Amino acid sequence: MSNKFTSPALTFEIVGKCSTTRARASILSLPHGPVQLPIFQPVATQASLKGLTPAQLAQTGCNLCLNNTYHLGLKPGQKTLDAIGGAHKLQGWKGNILTDSGGFQMVSLLELATVTEDGVRFLSPHDGSPMLLTPEHSISLQNSIGSDIMMQLDDVIATTSPDHARIEEAMYRSIRWLDRCIAAHKKPESQNLFCIIQGGLDLRLRETCTREMVKRNTPGIAIGGLSGGEAKDAYCQTCTGLLPDAKPRYVMGVGYPEDLVVSVALGADMFDCVWPTRTARFGNAITSDGVLNLRSARFSSDFSPIDTLCKCLCCRSIEDNDGLGVTKALVHSIANKETAGAHLLSIHNVHYLLNLMHQVRQAIVQDEYPHFLKRYFKQIYKTKDKYPTWAVTALKGVGVDLLTDEDL
Repeated sequence: MSNKFTSPALTFEIVGKCSTTRARASILSLPHGPVQLPIFQPVATQASLKGLTPAQLAQTGCNLCLNNTYHLGLKPGQKTLDAIGGAHKLQGWKGNILTDSGGFQMVSLLELATVTEDGVRFLSPHDGSPMLLTPEHSISLQNSIGSDIMMQLDDVIATTSPDHARIEEAMYRSIRWLDRCIAAHKKPESQNLFCIIQGGLDLRLRETCTREMVKRNTPGIAIGGLSGGEAKDAYCQTCTGLLPDAKPRYVMGVGYPEDLVVSVALGADMFDCVWPTRTARFGNAITSDGVLNLRSARFSSDFSPIDTLCKCLCCRSIEDNDGLGVTKALVHSIANKETAGAHLLSIHNVHYLLNLMHQVRQAIVQDEYPHFLKRYFKQIYKTKDKYPTWAVTALKGVGVDLLTDEDL
């Protein structure tokens, strides 16, 4: 099978594969430049990443971030987006943009939404005014946004729902809505429309949905409806095993470091999550020693960088300024009082996840990914008895036994 796929606005080429797991390294060429995969996408929901300026985001090396169609459709609205020429100009961003279709709001804003075959009728969280989001309107909004990757409108049901009939209904409706999205798409020469696989945790439904979605030959494929509270072992079983090899695979809503490195081993390429900036607002730093709550009193006199292994703008400032820079003690002292605390941690957390994926990619290209996984879990958890059972099981399923010291 070919390692390269080309469409009018996208080229996907696999440049390295792990000989043990399903991990792969690739280059995704989009209208606003190449993107190295695997990648974590920071979430700039309303054309703004909370805690970072566009220039600071670019300094992290990021070239693909996420905007949300539902929120941008409400504010600033389609008229403003058309007037300025899209979200790139609106937010001053030269890199690529991926837009969520708005379907996730069926779960997150369920009390404001009614789902029918026509689409999703929302009440605006801003002023309570009604809004009907149809597949056609979602695509029209995304055409106005000008995103490099657009997502189909899908019928999203939480995986924890006990209503199997509703999950099956949503899966078939998502297929029908994809056809409507394809028909409504006005700019396939410059914007890529990805399908979204649904079906809950039912592998039979996921297989049916994948088979039908693959027939539509969209430039990329997303796995939706996960990261919604389901057990991690169930998530791993439904992650990527059914997908074709020669297209980018996007697992939506995943952002914890352990989830990222395991999902890559299962064959996923792209991820997104609001977690790194959201957890920063609670004083939490993602580090090579795990997640640290810098509001804790134990950091009040800790004058070391947020992470001694990190080279982000905050952590390296101590080296660049003869010991003067952003320390744990500084963040501790301002985390509860100043917005600068969340700002500094957001810079660090986003950089950490982007750098983690860079290290993952290097390990895959060098065909050392099993070794990387063992080193990573040992560094984070220190002792094997603390390793998450779901991660041990999932990785064993792709040939990596975390509980042995072989290859370390």
